[in-house]
Amino acid sequence: MIEIVPAIDLIDGKCVRLTQGDYTQKKVYNQNPLEVAKSFEAAGIRRLHLVDLDGAKAQHIVNYRVLHSIAAHTSLMIDFGGGVKTDADLRIAFDNGASMITGGSIAVKDPETFRRWISDYGSDRIILGSDVKDGMIALSGWTETSSLELSTFIAGYRAKGIAQVICTDISRDGMMHGPAVELYQSLLKQFPGLYLIASGGVSCMKDIITLQEAGVPAVITGKAIYEGKITLEEISELMNYS
Repeated sequence: MIEIVPAIDLIDGKCVRLTQGDYTQKKVYNQNPLEVAKSFEAAGIRRLHLVDLDGAKAQHIVNYRVLHSIAAHTSLMIDFGGGVKTDADLRIAFDNGASMITGGSIAVKDPETFRRWISDYGSDRIILGSDVKDGMIALSGWTETSSLELSTFIAGYRAKGIAQVICTDISRDGMMHGPAVELYQSLLKQFPGLYLIASGGVSCMKDIITLQEAGVPAVITGKAIYEGKITLEEISELMNYS
């Protein structure tokens, strides 16, 4: 069964969504992220993808209080990302209740530190964030594009023991035009056994089922839930059916 991981993206402590990673295309969906997280938990969801967009822009964790609140008041396993750039940021994330952290920009800009995190904390707690734009890795909240090709980037960290990769196709993120199924199938073929978490473009339950049929282990979805295109009842039904 595919694991469905709802996303909460944070700006100013509020639950928001961007379109294609553009901070100027921001929509606030809820003033209270804890309320949103509790609704996910009540639907039987076990894992949450929590992204500090302020942190991604500021290059250090900003919304750690929201992380702490959700961790303290739900049993959700929280994958936290955005602004985790230093050992101090990592400690803040874990001390405030993150079960896992996702590193994207740091894996590009400071690979020595990121490799050490994998070694020190293990592949069950450190996730590689692979945000891709036109086949190349994007970073810093998608405000920069690197010269790193996606497959080469993942291969390097697979060799260092990374087991989970979140792959976001920025061109599809927030557009709800469907996920990049062929991209994910290609990655799974290149990297057997990879716990690949698809992100971007999910518009309805049919998209999730298509990913499941393609063998994708997990999917992150945000805007489709907030826009009512996917209901928590539908997610519960799929989990119970599977």
